[in-house]
Order: sequence, then structure tokens, then C-alpha cells
Amino acid sequence: MKALILAAVSMVGFAGAAMACPDFNLRAVEAYQASGSQLRSPKTFNVVAGGDNYVWNCRNVRPNTDQGAGYFTSQPDFSFDLSGMGGLQLVISAVSECDSALLINTGSASWYYDDDDNGNLDPRIVLTRPANGRIDVWMGTYDGEYCNARLRLETFAR
Repeated sequence: MKALILAAVSMVGFAGAAMACPDFNLRAVEAYQASGSQLRSPKTFNVVAGGDNYVWNCRNVRPNTDQGAGYFTSQPDFSFDLSGMGGLQLVISAVSECDSALLINTGSASWYYDDDDNGNLDPRIVLTRPANGRIDVWMGTYDGEYCNARLRLETFAR
């Protein structure tokens, strides 16, 4: 009987841990539509970077890029419905008051992570062949702290 109760408690614990991860099925805090031509002029968005979920404890998140530390919220900070992306690359970057990190999930369920590629402990991810459709963006931090940040999206010809 003791083993059965322990097993039940363990299952609940694992279910709770799975819920405390970045989840693209959750509604984003902010949602926007943008075309590739609109993003030829950079667009910036204010956000508070940080979160309580350590990304490498999340089995559902496996970035195709950097493998550094990062703490993110469960809910995406932004969802962007993109159109007219053919022949363009999309640069997503941030400037922040702390050591920030960026996590992106594309419409093909591909994860991308970066910590410092924008310089000054700020992240930058370049999607070289972005598809039309939704991308979700989380603005986190390397160490779990919270700080003010500005997310920036801009397109360039390939």
C-alpha cells in the first residue's frame, strides 16, 4: 500500500513538472500579425524577461541551437502570425538590463535558444528561412532573475 501511494505521489509530481515548462499551446501574453515587408523596418516590444522554469528540466523543449541555461515562463510572451516571409531571413534579438535569454518555437515545432549572440549578454536568433505562420517567443534570463527588456524583430533579404 505504501508503494502504491508513493507511486501516485510521484506521478502527480511529474505531471506538475511537465506543466511548468514553456508551452506553445498556451495563449501568449501578446499576439501580433506582421508581414515580412512590414518587418523590413525593425519592430520593438517591451517585455519583462525571466521565468521560473529551467529550460533543461523540460523534456518538451529541445532547441536546435545553443544549449545554455535559461529560465522562462510557461506562457509565451509573444505570438507572431507571420506572412510574406519568402526570400527573407528573420532576426529576433533583445536588449535587456540583465543576462537575458531567448526561446522560440516555430510553426514546425522547432525550438531555438540563444543567450549571448547579440553581445552584452543579450540574445539573438536568425531564422534563415522563416515560414509563414505562427512563431512563439519567450524572453527569459540566464539565471532566473527578472529584468526589463526590449524584443526586436527585423527581416533582411537572403
